Amino acid sequence: MNRPHVTALGGGTGLSSLLRGLKRRELDISAVVSVADDGGSSGRLRRELGMLPPGDIRNVLVALADDESLMGRLFQHRFADGDLSGHPFGNLILAALTEVTGSFDEAVREASRVLKVNGRVIPGALEHVRLWAEREDGSEACGETLIASGVGACRRVWLDPEPAAHPDATAAIADADLILFGPGSLFTSVLPHLAVGEIAAAVQDAQGLRVYVCNIMTQPGETDGMDAVTHLDRVLEMAPGGVDVVVVHSGDLEPAALDHYAAQGQEPVAVDAAALGARGVRVVAADIAEDDQAVRHSPEALAEVLEPLAREGSARRAESASAYPA
Repeated sequence: MNRPHVTALGGGTGLSSLLRGLKRRELDISAVVSVADDGGSSGRLRRELGMLPPGDIRNVLVALADDESLMGRLFQHRFADGDLSGHPFGNLILAALTEVTGSFDEAVREASRVLKVNGRVIPGALEHVRLWAEREDGSEACGETLIASGVGACRRVWLDPEPAAHPDATAAIADADLILFGPGSLFTSVLPHLAVGEIAAAVQDAQGLRVYVCNIMTQPGETDGMDAVTHLDRVLEMAPGGVDVVVVHSGDLEPAALDHYAAQGQEPVAVDAAALGARGVRVVAADIAEDDQAVRHSPEALAEVLEPLAREGSARRAESASAYPA
């Protein structure tokens, strides 16, 4: 049986959670990771060493590694004291590998070998960029940290300067049977990829099935008050026609968890399936939330929904290839 090729674009914890479910399936995985992070350990290493931010890359590497790997656990170990306080071991390893190999790209490849990663991890770009966002009120914020900690929903994002896409990233999109956006922070993890013109063009031209996984809850400072249609609209504005399927959560959520999130200004993302369908996309609704106090996607439930879509995308590409042979 052929293994469908899945290319997932994102960053932060959403992409890592998605990959933990997908790696247990019979799939070939490419993860394209945003390099716009500027907070915490990543921000410090970016400023002090002039390297690309390693944090999201590290999380994705570990997500695709053997769950029982000692190296995987070491990569996530965070120092608590001294000059290294706040730095995860994996960030320092990636910093050292960058200096030894002379290339952040090569550092990621070497770390993948060390961790025996099940898939490929690809930085979306290899240039330093600043992420900018415009809010609905017209104000602007620069930097992932300031954007996420601000007040009010965002309207759009862009990168300064706009970088060239990593060639492996655009190739992975072109070769994919299933291209995934989300779950994850819409304006600081998902849309920064589409702010790279070459990536947006690759998504629009892709023959595989293009799927947006909508968040379950709104996110303060990014998507306050936004429903699923508005989430999708923001994606389509940056890649017109670039979504075939939208995956949304359908099912009850833990009341105590909802009360906790409400106190932080978060609410469930409202889903109007008919309005989503009117955008020309297919809507797949399923219970894909974790059954606990944290309202987040279940890696296994999400993989259960996405694997058949990957096989559908594989069949679609095969049919297209036979109809239009090279």
